Order: sequence, then C-alpha cells, then structure tokens
Amino acid sequence: MEELKMVGSSRILAIANQKGGVGKTTTAINLATALAAVGKTVLIIDIDPQGNASTGLGVDRHNRDNSVYEVLMGEVSLEEAICKSVIPGLDLVPSTADLTGAELELIDMKNRSHRLVEAIQPIKDRYDYILMDCPPSLNLLTLNALVAVQSVIVPLQCEFFALEGLSLLIKTIERVKSTLNPKLEIQGVVLTMFDKRNNLSDQVAQDVRDYLGEKVYQTVIPRNVRVSEAPSHGKPALIYDHKCAGSQAYIKLASEVIKREKSLYAA
Repeated sequence: MEELKMVGSSRILAIANQKGGVGKTTTAINLATALAAVGKTVLIIDIDPQGNASTGLGVDRHNRDNSVYEVLMGEVSLEEAICKSVIPGLDLVPSTADLTGAELELIDMKNRSHRLVEAIQPIKDRYDYILMDCPPSLNLLTLNALVAVQSVIVPLQCEFFALEGLSLLIKTIERVKSTLNPKLEIQGVVLTMFDKRNNLSDQVAQDVRDYLGEKVYQTVIPRNVRVSEAPSHGKPALIYDHKCAGSQAYIKLASEVIKREKSLYAA
C-alpha cells in the first residue's frame, strides 16, 4: 500500500504497552491535560475497548453516540466523533464496548490496518498533539494506532518483569516500522508507579536506563493515591489535585515531551 504522508503541524503519538496495569491510560489523560494547560490543542483518540480514557475525562458511557468504533467501520467521520472535554483545548474521540468486536469485523475489510490513519487525514492539522490510548495487547486496534502515529510513548511500571515486556514491545514496533510505517519511532519510555521506599523500583529504573539510555525520560511518575482516585471522579489527576506529587510529575513529563518533540522534529 502506498504510504500515507503525515504532513502538517500535528504530532501524533501512541501511548502503548502490550502489558496492562502500567499506567497507560493515566499517562494518556494526564499528559494530554498538561499539554492543554500550556496552551497546546490536544485530541485523545481512545482506541481501548475498556474506554477508560473516555471515563477518566468525564464522558458518560451513555453519551457516546459516535465513537472510534463507528469511525473504524466507516459509518461516521472522525470529525463527527470528536467531543469536547471539560478541559479547554482538549478534545476526545471516545470508545465504547462495541470496539470489543471490531477486530473480527476489521479482518475482512480493505486496508484493515490503515483505517485510522485514513480517518485522521482530514483533521490532522487542527491539533498540536493527537494522542492515542491503545489497548494493552497487540491486535488490529493497536496496529491501526501504530500505523497512524509518528512515535510511541511507552509507560513502564517499575516491577520485576518490566524489561521482559519492554523487549517484546520494541520487537513489535520494529516489525511495524519495517512493514507498515517506516517513520515509527519510540519517542520515550516513562517509568510509572515508582515507589521510592522500594529498592526494586530503583533497580528497575537503573536497568531500564542502562538498556535504553536517553530514550528514558528523566521524569519518573510516583505511586500516588490522588492519581489513583482521580478517574473515579471523571477527572484527570491534574484537575482533581494539581498539587499532588503525581500531577506535578505529569507536568514535568509534558515539558520533556515538548522539548523532545522540538529537538527531534523541528526540521
């Protein structure tokens, strides 16, 4: 298939990890909120059937008439599925449970791995950043995201098997890069759920930095009760409690992401 050129001002990033419970959605919504807070226009595409990013941004499950499922099926345009969040400058394409069956439906479709990149084309210049919250597995939904983005941010929990899961994800990204999206890169790895009282967290952090070097962000996201509480209130942690340690860490992460984007893609 002819490569779709992602020209324009938008930076398009996937928040992805093939392992669940690593803080992927938490990172997506709080990074997006922090970017919006410094004046960037941001769109989150929730491509996880669990729909946690949609819930975490306060979009009621009963108010998701048009979702990413309808977009992938070609029933509505991406623009028709965009809804406003309560955060100025931050929009969302929500997910619904219908997305669970999308993989089976996509299998027989033309350009099944390029449905999302094609849908993004008409709106790609409208936002400074488009972030995709991916499912915690490698399936056709994740593949659609990896084909559509320019780079990947990998949340990585500070736990014993972190490096094992990371090596699998790197192989997946390399495979997609070699076959479907030659411009795909890892923008960075963010260490999440860091517990300074636990020696294992320090060891894992050091191992990951030894393995990936500068690809690992300096900012580390700590375990934080307020960050864990925020989704149940339908708010990002930065809105729920902007002073807590977790929120402050995501603000620093957003600054790192912006600086890295400028240095990598200014040309």
